[in-house]
Amino acid sequence: MSLTPRPQAHAVADVPQPTVIPMPHAKKAKVFFPNLDGLRFVCFFLVFLFHINKTTVEHYQANNLEVPAFFKVFSLLFQNGNLGVNFFFVLSGFLITFLLIREKEYTGKIHVGHFYMRRILRIWPLFYLCVFIGFVVFPSVAHLIGMNAAEHARPVYYLTFLNNFDVIQTGHPNSLILGILWSIAIEEQFYLTWPLLLSLLPLRYFKYACLAILAGSLVFRAVHYNEPAVLYFNTFAVIGDMALGGLMAYYTSYDSPFLRWVTHLPRWQIIGIYVVAAGLFILRRKLFYAGVMTIPERLIIALFFGLIIVEQNFSQRSFYKFSQFKRMTSMGIYTYGLYCLHFIGIYAALVLFRQAGANEFSVLVNIAQGVAALLITIGLSMLSYHLFEKRFLTLKDRFAFIVKN
Repeated sequence: MSLTPRPQAHAVADVPQPTVIPMPHAKKAKVFFPNLDGLRFVCFFLVFLFHINKTTVEHYQANNLEVPAFFKVFSLLFQNGNLGVNFFFVLSGFLITFLLIREKEYTGKIHVGHFYMRRILRIWPLFYLCVFIGFVVFPSVAHLIGMNAAEHARPVYYLTFLNNFDVIQTGHPNSLILGILWSIAIEEQFYLTWPLLLSLLPLRYFKYACLAILAGSLVFRAVHYNEPAVLYFNTFAVIGDMALGGLMAYYTSYDSPFLRWVTHLPRWQIIGIYVVAAGLFILRRKLFYAGVMTIPERLIIALFFGLIIVEQNFSQRSFYKFSQFKRMTSMGIYTYGLYCLHFIGIYAALVLFRQAGANEFSVLVNIAQGVAALLITIGLSMLSYHLFEKRFLTLKDRFAFIVKN
């Protein structure tokens, strides 16, 4: 097997796949995965539904009121919406690995420093803005509206992208905009190590590194299988998601038997992938939430999330492609902001409805609050992207050898 430069992403004909275009009069090649933006938005939306429902249910419970039947049913359907984060991890592992492999093919090496600059320009500005909001702005606002403003989270962990370990040791921050940043910390730890690994290893050995990381993560989870916080927030417990995504990127970056299988998936197998993924999503707590089944949980779920990613990007017989949903796809570029800022949207909607004197225990009002929270979040993320993040993103391509078309 040889991983060598080629003018197209794959040698398989007539496959709806990412385009890889070498630029003869420029120094950059272009890669485009048309279906990933829509997938990103779905991941965010699942996390949003999980958090807005959890906020609403806990408000009823805190006031010793019966949770309405609507939210009980909603909880059954979306109580595992936080699996959107798992999907993000697999997606990151897949996309980053695919792009790094392409960079190594076209330039002969991975330019680690350039990779770090690209990630810094994409991640750091909004991350540190959220840290500032969480530690400085939120306590002041919370005090004004009569909420608990005390914060036990330790700033040094957030400034150094180690805040997932702070959550394990001290619990969730009082400012929930800080609480969701644990996954960004793990992403950054992944970005720090992954290009180094891929640059040092010959590509033909990379699959063994992914398998070793998967095995190591399973061993770590076996040692800590009765420690939920460690299983959920520790980098070593979740790095298997990225490794699984990286493995799938490796096997779809050349004309492999795996790629040919995915390309020609029969429709009954495609149906099976989505049905099993949906079953895992709905039944996760029953299947994996206690005992030794917590050990393989992430690997099993990541496997089907990874299959959805490659099916969307490479299968010839898909029932649909996410790129067909134009509005959803157009929101994909705002996903980072949507994820980081959605608790501001939730808080803002709650305060607005409270100030308007709305009945906090009306199902219709609660639904309206959720819709308002989503719209506020979308508005904030668009403003953040166009007025703040884009100032840094325009610099990214200066450090890129493979760029989005």
